[in-house]
Amino acid sequence: MAKQQLDALRSYLNKMILGQSELVDGLLIALLADGHILVESPPGLAKTRAINALSKGIEGDFHRIQFTPDLLPSDLTGTDIFRQETGEFIFEKGPLFHNLILADEINRAPAKVQSALLEAMAERQITVGKTTYPLPELFLVMATQNPLEQEGTYPLPEAQLDRFIMHLELDYPNAETEKEILKLNQKEILKEKIAEVTPLLNEQIFTIRQEIMTVKMAPHLEQYLIDLIIATRQPQNYGSQLKEWISYGASPRATLALMRTAKARAWLDGRDFVMPDDIIQNLYPVLRHRLILSYEAEAQGINANSVIQEIINQVAIPA
Repeated sequence: MAKQQLDALRSYLNKMILGQSELVDGLLIALLADGHILVESPPGLAKTRAINALSKGIEGDFHRIQFTPDLLPSDLTGTDIFRQETGEFIFEKGPLFHNLILADEINRAPAKVQSALLEAMAERQITVGKTTYPLPELFLVMATQNPLEQEGTYPLPEAQLDRFIMHLELDYPNAETEKEILKLNQKEILKEKIAEVTPLLNEQIFTIRQEIMTVKMAPHLEQYLIDLIIATRQPQNYGSQLKEWISYGASPRATLALMRTAKARAWLDGRDFVMPDDIIQNLYPVLRHRLILSYEAEAQGINANSVIQEIINQVAIPA
């Protein structure tokens, strides 16, 4: 029953967000793997629309936060307000106390704001003064970055990047999809019915997460997954190119993220076992933001995707 409803939610999202199936699947995988997601794309590719549509497909509320250089930590967490009539300080919750958070252009906010968000993402709590407040049990942050304009931005620290389970890179849709987008927009303006979905309850999502962890991964695939991560830390064992390109590899958190997302992808595709392709497909979004490339790689125009492709070429699946 839960799988049928999840399939219906997937279909609903693909009808509402045209030409971005990678974003739809990435959002669902992050939701089911209990992680956060970083999306990098030019403006206008339905990122806000996607997470807003997801909020309507689950029992969860959504809030968008526009990150700007003058943002303060209290703008995210909330703050203590003095009530003159009672003579007491009352905590007013900030926008982080929602299930789904869109951190729009996250790299435009300064370090203190990033620190407040990092605590929320890592610990599922926020601290104001001497008091710590728990966030909702169902909590997902989708952060966006604009690759076209870097003036006035603050690069995200590696510790925060490592907290995102996946990093997606989106591109413009093709001409045929663009036509479908025009039709969809006209239907919405005319208030025509497009798609409906029965929201997934929180309890159902938590049950699915438990089911996903029972998805089987053969020992040789588990070793393959580990070997892929180790190749980022010991690139000298996998060819001179990787040694030249990688300065620092992925942490054990990447191993856990790759395992969880591979199982989530297998479950989404209706299987109770992981295939090599589940691991390979997720390797790009799991490692893309975790690799620190060398100066030599950057000088040669080598990006993280090229390095990950070389890792896939060099690391064989154990027999």
